[in-house]
Amino acid sequence: MLKRMNLTGSPNLGVYISVNDEVAIVPFNLSTEVEDIIKETLEVDTIKTSIAGCNLNGALAVGNSNGFVVSPYINEKELQTLEDAGLNVSLMPGKYTAVGNIIAANDHGAIVGPKVGEKAVKVIEDTLKVPVEISSIADSNIIGSSSLVTNKGFLVHRDASYEELDFVEEVFKVEGNIGTVCKGMPLVGACGIANSQGAIVGESTTGPEMARLEESLGFLDWDDF
Repeated sequence: MLKRMNLTGSPNLGVYISVNDEVAIVPFNLSTEVEDIIKETLEVDTIKTSIAGCNLNGALAVGNSNGFVVSPYINEKELQTLEDAGLNVSLMPGKYTAVGNIIAANDHGAIVGPKVGEKAVKVIEDTLKVPVEISSIADSNIIGSSSLVTNKGFLVHRDASYEELDFVEEVFKVEGNIGTVCKGMPLVGACGIANSQGAIVGESTTGPEMARLEESLGFLDWDDF
């Protein structure tokens, strides 16, 4: 299922919400109406919490079916909330703590920006239980903000090359394409959230952008037409 919506006027869903195929980590101030849309569209349970004392959960956490990597500035109560919900959680070492911005992952692999250190790569590998590749995409080091990746497909920054698309397919073991959301926004991961069951993107996303998203994330097979 695909939906379009904003969060209190902002299209940056991927900055505020982190998801995998089972759960969505959402901020405390999320309305019941929006929370219900997320549950229905992505077929997930929700966990309401802050991370590092703020509501930028999508920027400060990234995960797959095996666990989540979060900012090292998460406090004990927040960490306990995630662990009490049954999540395997590890803290990201190093100074680049906006993990949702710099890491893209599914259950087959992960790509991190070039500035991520060896210790951080090891934590990502051990927590998400996938091989990690270090690369930029479309000259961008914010891989998480530049891509929407699930276990069924991916959508990446519109300026990614054919060679980069091949590389992304090899890492994530799924097919996908380049694209935009919100009338040309290339940071599709910042303006959207997605898993194997569905996707939600900013309200201003156009019909053609939705069609590309639907195909790229594996919700539409053009061979059926």
